[in-house]
Amino acid sequence: MEAEGKSVILFGRRKTSESSLGPTSRRAAEGAVPPRGCSSADCRTIHPMIAYLRGTLLAKHPNQAIVETHGVGYDVAISVPTFTEMPTAGAEVALHIHTHVREDALSLYGFLRLAEKQLFEKLLTVSGIGPKLAITILSGMPADEMVGAIRGGDLARLTRIPGIGKKTAERMVLELRDKLPAATGASEASASPASPVEEDVISALINLGYQRAAADKALLAARSGKSPQSFEVLFREALGALSK
Repeated sequence: MEAEGKSVILFGRRKTSESSLGPTSRRAAEGAVPPRGCSSADCRTIHPMIAYLRGTLLAKHPNQAIVETHGVGYDVAISVPTFTEMPTAGAEVALHIHTHVREDALSLYGFLRLAEKQLFEKLLTVSGIGPKLAITILSGMPADEMVGAIRGGDLARLTRIPGIGKKTAERMVLELRDKLPAATGASEASASPASPVEEDVISALINLGYQRAAADKALLAARSGKSPQSFEVLFREALGALSK
């Protein structure tokens, strides 16, 4: 047990014993206001903890996967689209991870495609949508269709998703309509899944400020008719395609 007033480090953040603080100081010491979609200050998302997992898929279910990495089995919540694209148990799998931390739980949400993770995190910014509902939403409609429905203000389609009522659908449209890129076309959606190197190239392009759709097109141009290439080569050729 700590002595009164002693400081400890919790997830890289200094926290002072609450007994030595007043209400205002206590709130300041506890950190920033919790993310939207959380009901109290006990709900926080800490992004740097676990962002990516690669290992052996021990088991998979429509809403759950167990991934073993260096002898540790990680219980990961997944969406139905990720489940259907996953290999069989025993194969190697790589997942983009969103780490969600609460006072009483640490939960991992995994996605085969970086774009699905990014859409999941956009959904979390909508008032009233937490991670469990966000996974349900992603399971209820293909990502491209959902982006199209949000950008087009199609409340009828959005309310067909289990757990989404009219008010939640309206908030999704109001808060996300101008924050989502245009949905990719059918030819892009049917393209072969990106390899880990290609996903790294797409991620790097997005970090430079390019939209996902533009990054996907540039990658397709860079790899078209060519054998697998290194990250550096693909990245340079994709940048060249974007500059044309």
